[in-house]
Amino acid sequence: MPVRVGVIGSANMDLIAHTDLVPVAGQNVVGRDFRMVPGGKGANQAVAAARLGAHVTFIGKVGADAFGEALLANLKAEGVDVGLVEITPVVATGTALIVVDRSGQSALTICPGANSNLLPEDLDEINDVIEGLDVLIMQLEIPMETVLRGIAMGRELNVRTVVDAGPPRGQPPAEFFNVSILSPNQAEAAALIGRPITNLGDAEAAAAEFMKRGAESVVIKLGEQGALMATPQGMRHFGAQKVKVVDTTGAGDAFTAALAVFVTEGLALPGAVHMANIAGALATTRPGAQPAMPTRKEIIAFKGHA
Repeated sequence: MPVRVGVIGSANMDLIAHTDLVPVAGQNVVGRDFRMVPGGKGANQAVAAARLGAHVTFIGKVGADAFGEALLANLKAEGVDVGLVEITPVVATGTALIVVDRSGQSALTICPGANSNLLPEDLDEINDVIEGLDVLIMQLEIPMETVLRGIAMGRELNVRTVVDAGPPRGQPPAEFFNVSILSPNQAEAAALIGRPITNLGDAEAAAAEFMKRGAESVVIKLGEQGALMATPQGMRHFGAQKVKVVDTTGAGDAFTAALAVFVTEGLALPGAVHMANIAGALATTRPGAQPAMPTRKEIIAFKGHA
């Protein structure tokens, strides 16, 4: 039976420009091409989990506009249950402005729109749905108060919680760390800890602090340096998978979704991190966010040939 995954999070339309370089303040650059692609960290993770065979329920909000219609249609086409997505007539659908350079590195500007209207009381109304989940995934493109309520409900209802701490939001309240697995990337971990993370030692110190604050396990995504797993039994570094990078957009979302799905299916955390590392790497080999999310078959095939 497929694991039951709930994703509380954002849905954005990604407006993507490919350029030779990401412009700095006051600089104008000429783009090579432009595309509109379904995105948003929450929706990305919902699609990624669905492609891994999970039964996924997405909980979020979109505007009553063309972007919202397109996002819902795409989620449905991916097999994601969108019955709990509310359409808000007075606020536009969230958007993300993304510039991708020739190396595949990206810079993002998020306009939250309807995502900002996903409130704690919205979760209180679906207590029975959350209680029926195997794992609940959240990110920080929605109000922090809503994330905190989701974390609390997970603990109250004995549902595993996996929190992707992106985008960086600074140091959160203490209860933010009461999660099953906390999975920030390097910049997000630095924001959470309040100091730079420039090497593996810094990441290990941050992970230890996060567990001290309440996280049961921590998995820090380190980009080209792979990933760091921390549990009460110790720490382990996983090297990055070697692939030809086209676009890093959504790679962290593929990682988080795979981590949540595989560990909930019963794979030990080191094995789940290894599979998540592959998922994140494969997502960088194709452009866009949701279109780049790998399938279970692709991950297993890559694992077999690595």
